[in-house]
Amino acid sequence: MLDKIAVSDIEQLMQAIGRNAKAAARRLATASTDAKNTALTAAADAIIAATPDILAANAQDLAAVADKGLQPSFIDRLTLNEKRVAEMAEGLRAIAALPDPVGSVIAAWERPNGLKIERVRTPLGVIGVIYESRPNVTADAGALCLKAGNAVILRGGSDSLHSSQAIHRCLSKGLALAGLPEEAIQIVPVADRSAVGAMLSGLDGAIDVIVPRGGKSLVARVQTEARVPVFAHLEGLCHIYVDASADLEMAVNVVVNAKMRRTGICGAAETLLVDQAAADTHLKPILEALATRGCEIRASEEVRARVPGLIPATAEDWCTEYLEAIISVTLVDGIEGAIRHINTYSSNHTEAVLAEDPAVVARFFNEIDSAILLHNASTQFADGGEFGMGGEIGISTGKMHARGPVGVEQLTSFKYRVHGTGQTRP
Repeated sequence: MLDKIAVSDIEQLMQAIGRNAKAAARRLATASTDAKNTALTAAADAIIAATPDILAANAQDLAAVADKGLQPSFIDRLTLNEKRVAEMAEGLRAIAALPDPVGSVIAAWERPNGLKIERVRTPLGVIGVIYESRPNVTADAGALCLKAGNAVILRGGSDSLHSSQAIHRCLSKGLALAGLPEEAIQIVPVADRSAVGAMLSGLDGAIDVIVPRGGKSLVARVQTEARVPVFAHLEGLCHIYVDASADLEMAVNVVVNAKMRRTGICGAAETLLVDQAAADTHLKPILEALATRGCEIRASEEVRARVPGLIPATAEDWCTEYLEAIISVTLVDGIEGAIRHINTYSSNHTEAVLAEDPAVVARFFNEIDSAILLHNASTQFADGGEFGMGGEIGISTGKMHARGPVGVEQLTSFKYRVHGTGQTRP
């Protein structure tokens, strides 16, 4: 048992966590939908009941980083309140309400020889999730992995250790009440960075997939060192393009929301592109609305010529994920210029086009290869919950297996079932 292993012996601790997860994954693979849903709803109830304890643990984490000079976006992601705790619980209930992907038939067909073939969803196995300053990920990742029939090993950031552990205790209560192995959702109980290295090694084949959620340095390390597949994105360098055909009032509202609703999330817009043909009508009203909300604007020379007093943009601004109330803005030569700029600087996360011209929208959708593309809507909708997935374990910008919001279906693989009546191959 883990409680008999000294936390100072990281290697032994992590190997035990891996063995326990692999054993739990075998049981979860055949767990009933009712059992998984019972665990999720019971965990949601436990979170609500434990709200004072979770907030007290969060206060302890916030106090520990108060004098570290961390960015406001980091503090925002770390901070919990009653509303956010309630949203965590509601997220678990939403995931419980989703169809169970395990065992669902993706496709079926019959061959001329009479063989009937089915492609069927199966769990991935054991998923390792490494995240920073986001205690809510403890609930989201644990719930999504469970619903998809996977065991999960959670390694939260040291700054959110107390908050994450308080949330994890609620997940464990849900598993126990449903008669499922508590090792199905484990959290690494130490902040030692060597635990991350152990997970990246795969824990002797125990971990099937790694999902990092955090800053660029964390994700880069995971992608460089991991010996197992990774679902990840390095950064959310999101663009929003305002075409000359865009409705002005809508453009103002959508751009302000895309940037300012929550500046510290990966779906926040970081670069605004405005059609040269809309410079006289759309540019100034949009920038004034952003400035009124407290957004710092870093502008190209041609934008500053039209709207004096803005901060000059540098070459670095076009490739910076601010995660703050800062946006870079430039004029482009219509949809052609927008596509060229986005394909040059985008991290292939999320881009939006504001336009009424269907030809502009068609080119935007066809010629930009980011994971999420939106028309006349805020980039802040880049979220699994908003996609009806109940939640997400992250946004994948890769092209293998999972792309975009990684929900329960994306946390499965598949196998083939072939039914015959005695056929032999000639």
